[in-house]
Amino acid sequence: MKKESQKNKLREIFSLFMALGVSAFGGPAAHIALMQKEFIDKRKWMTSQHYLDLIGITSLVPGPNSTEMVMHVGKERGGVAGLFIAGISFILPAVLITLGIAFLYKEYGKLPMVTPWVYGIKIGVIALIISAVIKLAKKAVKNWFLGILGCTAVIAGLFGLHEILIILGAGLINFGLKQFKFIPSFIIPLTILGSISSNRLESMTSLKIFLVFLKMGSILFGSGYLLFAYMDTELVEGLGWITRDQLTEAIAIGNITPGPVLSTATYVGYELDGFSGAALATAGIFLPSFLIILIISPFIAKLRNSSSARSVINGINVGALAMMAVVTYKLGLEMLIDWKSILILTAATGTMIFFSKINTFIFVGACSVLGFLLTLVPY
Repeated sequence: MKKESQKNKLREIFSLFMALGVSAFGGPAAHIALMQKEFIDKRKWMTSQHYLDLIGITSLVPGPNSTEMVMHVGKERGGVAGLFIAGISFILPAVLITLGIAFLYKEYGKLPMVTPWVYGIKIGVIALIISAVIKLAKKAVKNWFLGILGCTAVIAGLFGLHEILIILGAGLINFGLKQFKFIPSFIIPLTILGSISSNRLESMTSLKIFLVFLKMGSILFGSGYLLFAYMDTELVEGLGWITRDQLTEAIAIGNITPGPVLSTATYVGYELDGFSGAALATAGIFLPSFLIILIISPFIAKLRNSSSARSVINGINVGALAMMAVVTYKLGLEMLIDWKSILILTAATGTMIFFSKINTFIFVGACSVLGFLLTLVPY
């Protein structure tokens, strides 16, 4: 009877999270709100306080917040099997939809009749990231020192310092000042090493595709939007595997598909090496989250109440935010080439700031139409 009850729980987890994966548009905050309504308010799987504790712990560890919340809830409801079933069920729809779009876009997206419609979307992507940076800054910059730390991180990023060192360095600096009133001395040699090793060109193999996305999934803190900064540093500037134009296409796809933003990795993987590359990139980017949640779940209460962990993560958050600002600046340099692109960006950014609850499909569609209409203007 007990085994049958567990099977029913796992079936329920599979069906509910699969449905959530198909319908969850709007980014991590929307996903977490949907889960709150569906699994806490409606089904009473756990208390609101327990749910809030889980939200807190996801901000203290690497990985996409909403995807890891899915895994947490699955673990609480159905044990280790529930963790994996919930995560896979939530991720799978977004991955399959993204893969289908990647195939169609690679086949038909470069055609002359399609290109004008894509033009506005690529500019709109910059507005999406700008709005995300503004929203996250309100939460991440908790005091004047974190503000200065974030500005310093932006400058370091513009000078080419590797994003991993910037993000982890920001966390360690804030921890050192908070706990011991000093800046960790090993930050300086690390920054020198980072500036030397940040740019390299390597040949692409299946193993390297997997390892690059595995690394990004292992160090991704906070918003899934930070993935775009990592991709810019790793795949565009470092390895030279994709162009920044392809990166903007990937960001656009990640924002119009349901489920986790990290399904963007599926699109990029397909660009790199077809279906094999898509599978390797997807496995690499999501695998760390499954392992991290599995490992930390017994220590949630202790981590949640740790002031040391909180001071590190506060620094990491502003470092991550700075990297998002840097990649936005770089995208702008390449995409804003005339008055048309500036007009689209101004309109799109204003829309995202003053009408923040606008449906993503409507926003992307409007950018596409505006871009198409402006391409008809001869000057």
